[in-house]
Amino acid sequence: MPDFGHTTAKIAAWNLAGYGGIPEARLNRQVEGLALLDAEVIALVEVNPLSALETLRQGLADKGVSYGAAIVPQADDLHIGVLYKEGITAENPRLLEGSDLGDSRRRKAFIVDLRVGRFDFMLVVVHLKSGRSAASQKIRDDQAKTIGAFIRERRQASRDDILLAGDFNMIPGQDVSNFHHLGGDDLMDFVSSWDLPDRFSHILEAGRANLLDGFAISRTYSTEYIRGSLRIFPMHWCMDIGRERFRETVSDHLPFVASFRIDRDRD
Repeated sequence: MPDFGHTTAKIAAWNLAGYGGIPEARLNRQVEGLALLDAEVIALVEVNPLSALETLRQGLADKGVSYGAAIVPQADDLHIGVLYKEGITAENPRLLEGSDLGDSRRRKAFIVDLRVGRFDFMLVVVHLKSGRSAASQKIRDDQAKTIGAFIRERRQASRDDILLAGDFNMIPGQDVSNFHHLGGDDLMDFVSSWDLPDRFSHILEAGRANLLDGFAISRTYSTEYIRGSLRIFPMHWCMDIGRERFRETVSDHLPFVASFRIDRDRD
């Protein structure tokens, strides 16, 4: 087991805004932002093209930070991948069959088993159907039912920790049924709904914003999460650019980042 020299690690999730592809100039700015984020594990959605994950990994390596990468191609252009620092074990990357509801235009949940120090967990990264209409919410309900059923079956078979992160496209207090099907009945603890000082992650036009991205941990056994640590990483502020400029040149989403204890594993 590698010695990380500390007792906590940061786990982050970020939407790269890859719809239509990520130009080279924007990838370079994203490398800069990821270097500032400096998380041990980073879940990334809207990776487009597929090679963008390797471009980011190599860009970080050029800055002296060594990451591994895990990705499984989706059926369409938008992919989900994970970067993890050297010394972290990542095994069995796979897609959750059925979580796209049989529609290749949607993303299947991406799953990978990780060990950071003594903390081992299953990471489930999602990019659910967008949209505020009743039809879009119904599609998210059905996706959430599939993912929630998988998590429930896994919890019944194992005490392993589960982290659920990504672009939920769900707003707390509005998309109640989505949250219920994804992890209600005490299955998942949506810390992004109650343990988050900032209330926006998605940057809209004209200064508007909302909280579409999500972060959850399995409720019953997980004790490694450090309460109060989840936050929106102010990447635009760290890069010394305004929110609108960040939206135009880097991403229309800001990352989540949370801290976990890695000196123990209490499954």
